[in-house]
Formats: sequence, structure tokens, C-alpha cells
Amino acid sequence: IASDGHVVVKFGNILAKHCLDQRCSMELLRAAEHTQSVSSQLSIVARVKAVTGESKASSELLLSNVQNLVRAVQHVLRAAEAACVKGLGQASADPEEEEVAAFCQQWRKNLTQHRAKEALNSDRDELGLRKTRGAKAEPTLMSLVQEQPPQSRTIPKHPSPRKGHTVMDRHL
Repeated sequence: IASDGHVVVKFGNILAKHCLDQRCSMELLRAAEHTQSVSSQLSIVARVKAVTGESKASSELLLSNVQNLVRAVQHVLRAAEAACVKGLGQASADPEEEEVAAFCQQWRKNLTQHRAKEALNSDRDELGLRKTRGAKAEPTLMSLVQEQPPQSRTIPKHPSPRKGHTVMDRHL
């Protein structure tokens, strides 16, 4: 789990590098930095727990760190969504950067299609505001990550990334 946190950090850093909006880029970098810290802390806690054995306190600490990492990853993904909406610059020839750009373009396409369908939907009140009852939620980067087929998600057997792995290859 901790190594997957590092993958999200790499994803966030790549997006921040190409984000056209400076404020979104800075927010994404802050979120990625926080995720990096939480992920590293989780790695340390997991290694200590593995050495010291089973105890209620260490299990609670480990669970708390996992929950913190999940919240940090969600923050990165929300900041990434904002960056994608604001716009991204041209990705370099780096395969990882191209893969991240393609992933974000797919999400933005899904979001645009969803919004177009919602605009055509007659589920509006008299002021033209969308009714909340029965409305489908907008697609998020998190939902796109969760929809990836299992064969495209791999989890390495060791915590350090293997050469050749890209940011989006790994399970988030």
C-alpha cells in the first residue's frame, strides 16, 4: 500500500509539472508532498510492526496510517482533477508522462460527456438548477482508477518500483 502511495505521488508530480494553472500546480505539489510523507511513514510503521510482531497498539497505528494515506491519495486525486479541468500543457516524449496525459484525457472526456448528458436532461427545476434526486454523480479520477480491469493493475512483490514499471501500471 505504501509503495502504491509513491506511485500516486509520481502521478501528482507529473501532472503538476504540466498543469497550466500555477495555483492548481502548487496545490497538487503540496498534496503529493504530503502523500509522500504519509506513504514513507506507513512504510516505516509496517517494517517496525513486521519486526516487533503482533500487538493491538501497532495494529491500530498501522490502520491509522493506512487511513491517512487513503485521505492523502484522495486529496491528490481531487487536486489532479482541478489541474485537468484547468488544462495541461503538452507532455514530453517520456512514456510515463504520455501515459498520465492519456489517462487524464480519458477522464476529462468522460466528464465532458457526463456534463453534456446532464445538460440535455430535463431533470431541472424551475430555475434551471439540476435536481439532486436521481442525478448521477460526475465521474472522478478515483472512479476511473477503480474501473481499470484487474489485468492492467499489478502489485510488485517488493516495495521498490521495478525498472520498466510506469505510474499507471500499478494498482492504486
